[in-house]
Amino acid sequence: MKNRKNFYLILIDSLIPYPKVITAVFIISFFFVLCFIPASSALTQDKVKAALPEGIEWVTNDIDPLFASPNAVKGGTLRSAILSFPMTFRTVGPDSNGSFRSAILDNHLSLINIHPNTENIIPEIATHWAFDKDKRTMYFKLNKAATWSDGVPVTSYDFAYTLEFMRSEHIIAPWYNDYYTKEIESVTVYDDHTLAVTSTKAQPDLYMIVGISPTPRHFFGTLNKDFVKDYNWKIVPNTGPYQIDDFKKGKYVNFKRKENWWGENLRYFKNRFNVDRVNFNVVRDFNMLWEYFKKGDIDTFALTMPNYWYERANIDVFNKGYVEKIWFFNDTQRSASGMWLNEDKDIFADKRVRVAFAHAMNVQKVIDNVLRGDYVRLDQAYIGYGAYTNSSIKARAFSIEQVEILMTDAGWKRGSDGIWQKDKMRFSVEVTYSFDEHTPRLVVLKEEALKAGVELRLQLLDGTAAFKKFLEKKHDVAWMGWSTGLRPSYWEGWHSDNAHKVQTNNITNTDNPEIDKLIDQYRASLESKERIDLSIKIQELIHKQASFVPTFMVPYIREGYWRWIKLPENHGTRKSEGLFDPFGSTAGGLFWFDKSVYDETKKAIKDGKSFKPVTIIDERFKMAD
Repeated sequence: MKNRKNFYLILIDSLIPYPKVITAVFIISFFFVLCFIPASSALTQDKVKAALPEGIEWVTNDIDPLFASPNAVKGGTLRSAILSFPMTFRTVGPDSNGSFRSAILDNHLSLINIHPNTENIIPEIATHWAFDKDKRTMYFKLNKAATWSDGVPVTSYDFAYTLEFMRSEHIIAPWYNDYYTKEIESVTVYDDHTLAVTSTKAQPDLYMIVGISPTPRHFFGTLNKDFVKDYNWKIVPNTGPYQIDDFKKGKYVNFKRKENWWGENLRYFKNRFNVDRVNFNVVRDFNMLWEYFKKGDIDTFALTMPNYWYERANIDVFNKGYVEKIWFFNDTQRSASGMWLNEDKDIFADKRVRVAFAHAMNVQKVIDNVLRGDYVRLDQAYIGYGAYTNSSIKARAFSIEQVEILMTDAGWKRGSDGIWQKDKMRFSVEVTYSFDEHTPRLVVLKEEALKAGVELRLQLLDGTAAFKKFLEKKHDVAWMGWSTGLRPSYWEGWHSDNAHKVQTNNITNTDNPEIDKLIDQYRASLESKERIDLSIKIQELIHKQASFVPTFMVPYIREGYWRWIKLPENHGTRKSEGLFDPFGSTAGGLFWFDKSVYDETKKAIKDGKSFKPVTIIDERFKMAD
């Protein structure tokens, strides 16, 4: 498992279709490892053993349903875009936590993964696995064909090195330092292709904790204080189907599919990752991106926003059938999207003021008037997690009366301009966001908030600049969302360990001992029922903390795509978050490029010929109302 899903920024809508060498022969012998690996490494400290314990029962999964199409063909290029260039190609350390990191990490496999429809364990780098009776340890057999991008074989020692790497102070990544110390106890190497990963405690979902990814020891070697600077723009070898092969800072990042990739014929990878290249051009203006798409210079475009689905798509390229539309409902965890209040700002130090702010946000009016009623009000930060979700929590409704009560109780008075004032402070806050198409939503919130005596000052920044501001905790209110994982994760976003310091995900600077205590218990819990109970309580306290104002959730994908981009018959999976995600190992890379249809379409445009318009509505995975 990637152990990463809760830790990068996403936009509040799915706005862009996606938006995360010299070959050598390298044979590691046990003698070489003992002689040349430093004594301080995870390999040495984490128990190299000569023989496996007796009685291990190896299992695999080669029976779950396939979700790729046997009709898929290889070849062609997906032409896509990103709104801003990443601040680094590192996936750990300062400035690494932006949305583009998923394009890099999704090309790096783990020991195992989760089937996107059944949620059963499926193989990735490991072919087989087994559970120890201690409920803390899993054993893995590696695929002997697995190699890094540079041709070096993947071995058990690369997984042991992951602990050394992630625990290192030199990567300047507190979350990873903490996780790989407090959650992973050891990696035990038995031979080049057999290992065990042991958690620090018994786990109800052990596979989610110990199914780690390898780290290329031969590439990084011994880390030092210059790691962040030295590896800022280096292209690290990976294990997945694509690798960055060309980029120009501020302009583009291009990926190339590996020739004879070791995993291309495996059961759950076959007929996937079909295009030869994926090109991301930086297009900083969303309207310009739409123009590129209409001209056929970009292959796909997210039509999530109602004005695009209903009005802007009512043009010739759609009506003449050159571009097709799909509305695909999914059933997955929902992004924690909304307004994140910085409690370290004086104005938000008082919880009554934070609650008043929530009641001053007329989110439902935005849904009804701006979003055509297509979006759904998000009630809290953890929706879609089954029993782990506290379904009793409801978002605070717009109420001028409640604002009046709370602000008066907190000692504030309305000024001559109608804005709440206390001493020399006005209830005027800056809302930082990174996507101009969201301006109409924020304008409605601003106009409605004025009625409640709250002034919103809207600040639009480039996506990279906005996220940097959030991580540096310089914002008043951050308009953004976080991606999700299979289970709720709380420590990185809500624990005081990550408050009042930069480059952590606790962007509200929440520092609540009661929340800390429950989060610590949640992380230490051994039983699913206890974890569920704790999850419910933590969510209730987060709601009471009132430093997050939930806004919308979008329980579907809406996209437009030129007809030469083809989808499988089932279109996507239950967990698909984008139908044209080129990389994601769980559900990505299902589409393909059809050269004959490309030629047919280009000729039809030239000759003035039309095709029947296509709009697909797929409700197979639609969540019950």
